[in-house]
Amino acid sequence: MRKLWLLLGICSLSLQLNAQKAMTSQDSIKVFYDKLLPLLKSDYVYKKEVDWKTVSSETNQNLKKYNDFKSSLKETEVLFGKIKATHCKVIYKDKVYGVTLKASAENLSQQWKDKYATKPGFEVKVLDGKVGYIMMPGIKSLDFSQENTHKTAQSMYDQIAEIKAKNKLQGWIIDLRLNTGGNSAPMLLALYDFLGDNDIWGTVDVNKKQKSKVRLEKGKYLDNSKKTSHITPSGELLDQAKVAVITGQLTASSGEVTALAFKGRPNTIFIGEKTFGMTTANVNVELPFSTVLILSVALDTDRNGIYYDPIIPDIAVSKQDNFNDLLADKNVQEAISFISKK
Repeated sequence: MRKLWLLLGICSLSLQLNAQKAMTSQDSIKVFYDKLLPLLKSDYVYKKEVDWKTVSSETNQNLKKYNDFKSSLKETEVLFGKIKATHCKVIYKDKVYGVTLKASAENLSQQWKDKYATKPGFEVKVLDGKVGYIMMPGIKSLDFSQENTHKTAQSMYDQIAEIKAKNKLQGWIIDLRLNTGGNSAPMLLALYDFLGDNDIWGTVDVNKKQKSKVRLEKGKYLDNSKKTSHITPSGELLDQAKVAVITGQLTASSGEVTALAFKGRPNTIFIGEKTFGMTTANVNVELPFSTVLILSVALDTDRNGIYYDPIIPDIAVSKQDNFNDLLADKNVQEAISFISKK
């Protein structure tokens, strides 16, 4: 009997291998898009605004021109563009496919472009001996595991905690101008001291009905009450401290979620430019051939369920960045003025 099962297993494997060999490039393309299109039709946040019959027909017609599966992924840019799914992406072998959105270079200061070109990392420092300054850039890692999120967040949190412990500061600046997105969980965990034990953001459907809520509680990140990661906090909370959040026109996606977490927080002001307006919540969905779909399924809100598209600052400052000398930066000057007022 054992030999029979082994033989059957070998035969089964042989049949699978032959089937894989027999699958043509067009077969692979069809398998993939036959999964992708229905998924978009059922779960995409703006699905009811799409003429799916026309979109499906045009997409299937366009797919005939591709000779292999990998090249066919270029069609996702066309497809996502038609349905205005500018926040959706397909990831295959560490390459990202989808609509590429670009801000007009003439609307960006030279200082911003120069700083962004250096691929800036996380920074925390003291300005003028009285104000804490945090540069929170985008976090682009595709590793969303609890372990990696904790490791990334804890490192940033510890740097903030050290500055907090060694200095008596009047307030803090959180600079999101260079935060073009990525994974918001480590960003928000790193900023736990400022957000405290509170609901910090959530999602709603297109009818503004609540779908989810995210909360921080004693260093834990709770998504609909489920712990997804954590940091180990130290020292006192800063949830009542004065905070100035600086945004720019390329503050986008999870950068905007990080900004939203401060909406409704006391002693908080927003300074800079309106954000990019990519405030849709995404989930990761596994598709055939080891691809992953980043799918927009809801709208991002602040802790009170209010949706913003985009986030408008309380004090507008445009193209007056100075990353070489932060005290000469108009955004920072406005932030310090707010923090210094009694």
